[in-house]
Parts: sequence; structure tokens; C-alpha cells
Amino acid sequence: MWEPGDADHRRLGAWSFVRRGDEIADIRLGDAPVLRAVRAVIRDRDWNTPELVVEQIEQTATTLTLRVRSRGHGSSFAGTVQIAVAADGPDEVLVVRCDLGTADAFDTNRTGLVVLHHPTLAGAALTVTHSDGSTERTAFPRAISPHQPVVDIEGLAWMHAGLAIDVRFEGDVFEMEDQRNWTDASFKTYSRPLSLPFPVALEAGARIVQAVTVSVRAAAPPPVAEPLATPVENVALITAGPFPEIALGAATAPGPPPDADDEAAPLTVLVELDLGWPGWPAALERAARPGTRLDVRLLLPSAPDARAATADALDRAVAALAHRDVVRLGAFWGDGEAAHVADREATSLLRAALARAGKPLATASVIGGVRTHFTQLNRERRRVDDTTDGIAFSVTPLFHSTETAQLVESLAIQRLVSSQAVVLAAGAPVHIGPITLRPRVNDVATTPPARPATDDVSGGYGAALIAPADERQRSEELAAWMIASAAALAVPGVASLTFFEEWGPRGIRDENAVAYPVAGAVRALAELAGRTLLYGGSRDGLLWVVGAIDDGAATLLAANLGDTDRTLTVHGGLDRTLSVPAGTWVRSAP
Repeated sequence: MWEPGDADHRRLGAWSFVRRGDEIADIRLGDAPVLRAVRAVIRDRDWNTPELVVEQIEQTATTLTLRVRSRGHGSSFAGTVQIAVAADGPDEVLVVRCDLGTADAFDTNRTGLVVLHHPTLAGAALTVTHSDGSTERTAFPRAISPHQPVVDIEGLAWMHAGLAIDVRFEGDVFEMEDQRNWTDASFKTYSRPLSLPFPVALEAGARIVQAVTVSVRAAAPPPVAEPLATPVENVALITAGPFPEIALGAATAPGPPPDADDEAAPLTVLVELDLGWPGWPAALERAARPGTRLDVRLLLPSAPDARAATADALDRAVAALAHRDVVRLGAFWGDGEAAHVADREATSLLRAALARAGKPLATASVIGGVRTHFTQLNRERRRVDDTTDGIAFSVTPLFHSTETAQLVESLAIQRLVSSQAVVLAAGAPVHIGPITLRPRVNDVATTPPARPATDDVSGGYGAALIAPADERQRSEELAAWMIASAAALAVPGVASLTFFEEWGPRGIRDENAVAYPVAGAVRALAELAGRTLLYGGSRDGLLWVVGAIDDGAATLLAANLGDTDRTLTVHGGLDRTLSVPAGTWVRSAP
């Protein structure tokens, strides 16, 4: 199984939680869930996150003190994160305090405590206390909220699992965002408000001191919950629309492509071409191997006084694509007000370039949307051209956290995101991808993106220069995760799913063409494309099944991301039973 990480189960009085590094996760009073997590975070001027290393742990009957020191991104913070508990009349109280000082000057966009709330609170009533003492009655958003659902927070109160929960914040003004936008399984309350200027220049010796006080009392008998993980899971599959096309991202790793093996039948390859970088023709040439269909995303320079140069760059790109098998084509701004968005102007410039070129790319679909997270599609939908042949966005579950738990918990939120994207697309096909573990682009950076110093791909480009590779890419469990991700994302209206890269550290095989386990999942999913989709849900977010049917013959793929073996019985005219060992996936065919 995947390594669970630094999972240290702790108890303080009536409270329990799991310590993962400096994160205090799965906070419970007795057996009742209270908070998803509380942790101290540091974000630099580009929203990169220095690691907080726990150097020492001290525990008493009522306190747990973590002595921490930051590492990475030019940071030099040190201090404590302390958890203390007490009983105050009918209330049980837990307080998390952080006291962090920086030895050197540091530009930060956010430093302090963040609180994560369970996604199951969606739709629950919420009372907000503002910094002026006034109160407001609202609710946790049910649909994924594009913008901050609550601002100017000093306190929050809600009911959950029979408990009245009250949370107070000290040390700054806080606000809430809907982290489901990034497929995180949480709402997040944090400081500093994004409406204030950033970064903030901290002087050497500056301290950040904050506290979160959680008061809980029993207010009603807790609901009797049916166990989520049962010995035999019953799943009803629905027949609806075509199974999505399965595609791969173009390799961004250094070096020439490996020789393809017989099992590596060409799929559609999604390649991003940064027209502001002279080496984009080399990236195209490497991706456009014989027999490969291309999904091309053009990244445009956005200076308003350089539209003629942008048009010239588009003409050159269209000419280079003229004799390629291009199935989809989109143009996205590389920076500026509409950065990473295929807005009306970018799409218009692309269509004009296609018109000037004549017929060579007449069969390619022109798509819009965004090249980054659903977040941006949700927030920038008004900018996107409504007349395109499809809407695109990507999925990167490890954007905020690199924990394996986050990777698994994102699956249920991926279903929510894909369903909401189909609604936003209003009948246009939805293209999801690239789907990668770690970010391919820092869409919130205040500094320009890294580009190769040369005009070739010998040193890699794009994602290879942005984020480190993830060792889980080579794991057996990632194959199960990919099947589960496809099952979560494949809803009616989703036309294609693009996963990972062709080869390299972010790919489905290494630089010598040796396949990682995930390559088998790619083949199994690709075989279903074009048949009629069979899809259903997951009760606990750990056991997923997806399939396709053709002439009455159904093929099913099931994945188990849990740590115990599971059995599922599929209904909906199929009546088939599958046994799925922990951390694996299985295929069931007639």
C-alpha cells in the first residue's frame, strides 16, 4: 500500500486527532468529527509552501507542543504549534496556537493558521461573527463557490453530528474559500484576506502569533450512521452517453522520446505550445510522432500593444500544425488579466488565423475554457467564448497538500467538479486534462514562469521546470487511483480525459519505455472509449467502478483505494460481483 505518511494518532482528554507533520487532522470529540484539520502554513510571494519540519514533540495530559522550523523557498521560520484542551462547563475546548518568528526578511502572501472544514457540511447552516461584532446567518455552499463564501471572520458556529461547534480566530482577520475548486475535500478558513495587497514584507525578527479556539457541546443525540465500508457494496450503474476518449499529455521531460513498444498504441496526445518561447516547434515535433492525434493548447503572449505579433505567432503555429492530425485546438493567454483562459479575444484571434490558413485544420475542434484548475473555469466563465466546440480544464489534486490522504480524498470531489463543469458548459463537450498529481503550472505566481534557456527540449520544458516529480507515479496504487479518477470524472457530457504524460517522471513509462503500473490502467480505459458509458457513485470515496457496454456486452473496471479487501455487486441489468483487493483494480469482461 501507499505509505500513509507521518500518521501519529494522539489523544488529549476527550479529544483525538492525527498528527501528520505539523498538521492536526481528523479532529474529533469522542467519535464525532469536529474539524477536518488545523495547520500552520507559510506561503512565499509565489504561493510556494516551505515545509514546516517538526523537530521536537512535548506532551502533557492537556497539551501537545510541536517545535517546528521551516525549510525551503528561502524561509527561516522557527517556533511552536501547540494544541491545548480543557473543559469549560458544558463545553469541551481545544485551542491551537502558532508562534512563528523569521530570522531573515521574507516576502509572504500568507503565514499563520488555516482551518479545514469537512466537505459534508455543504448546505449546513452557518453563523458568522464579523470583526465588528455583528453576526450573519448563511450556509456552507452546496454548489462549489467560485469566490469566498464568507469574509471578515472572527467566529464561525454550526451544528454537525449532534454537536454545536463554535470556532474563534485570533491574530488576524480570516475568510473562507471553497477548496473543492481544486478537488480538495474541504472548505478552508485562513488569513490574510485576499482583498488586501500581497506579498507582505516581513522584516528579520518578525513574529506571527495566531490562535484558533474550538468550543463544542452536545446539542442533540448524534445521528446513527450506517457503516460506509460494508463487506459487500451494492452499486447501481447508469447507462448514459459515450465513454470518454482517453488521452495522454505530451512528455515534458528532458531528452528524446524512447522507442515505443507494441503495447503503447498511439492515443491522442495533449501538447501545450508556449508561443512566447522559441523552442515550441521542438516540443511539437517531439509530441507529433507518426499516427498520433494531437490536442493542441497554444499559449499566447498577452501584451495589448503586441496583438500584431500575437497574430503572427498564431499564423506560424497554424502553419506548423497544418499537416498534423489535430483533433482539438485552443488558444489561452499566458499572462495578463485573463491569464490561462481561452477568452473571447484569444479564441477570435485563433479563428482568424485558421481562416487565413484555409482548409488544412478544418476538421479540428476549437475549444475554450482554461488550462488550469476548475477554480479558474468557475471564476472566469464569463470570459470564455460560448461558441467554442468544447470547454477544458485540468485537475491537480496535490496543489495544496502532497499527502496521500489528500490524493485519495480528492476522488469524491472530482465527481462533484466534473458534474458542475458539465452544467457550466451548457451542452458543450467537456475535456478534462491534463490530470496530474502535482501542478504543471503555477497559476498564482507573481514572477514569470520558468522557460528553457535554449530553443530545444533537451533539458525539458513546461511541467518539468515547474514541480518536482512524484515517487507515487511509479506505484501499483496509482493504477488503482487512475481507474478511480476516471470513474469519478466520467459523467455524461465529459468527452475526454487526459492523464499524466507519455513518458518520463510524470508519465506512464520511464525514459527507456519501461511501463509503470499505471500504463495498464491507461490501456484498460482506452479500450472502453466510444462505447456506451456505465457510471455510478462511491459511498465512501474509496471503492469506484466504471464501465462500458456494447451490444449487451459490458466491461467493468473497479478500483479499491482502501486498506481492506472489498467486494461489490453491480446492479442495473448486469448483476455481477467483483472482488477488489486493497490498493488494486480489477477488470471484469463477459
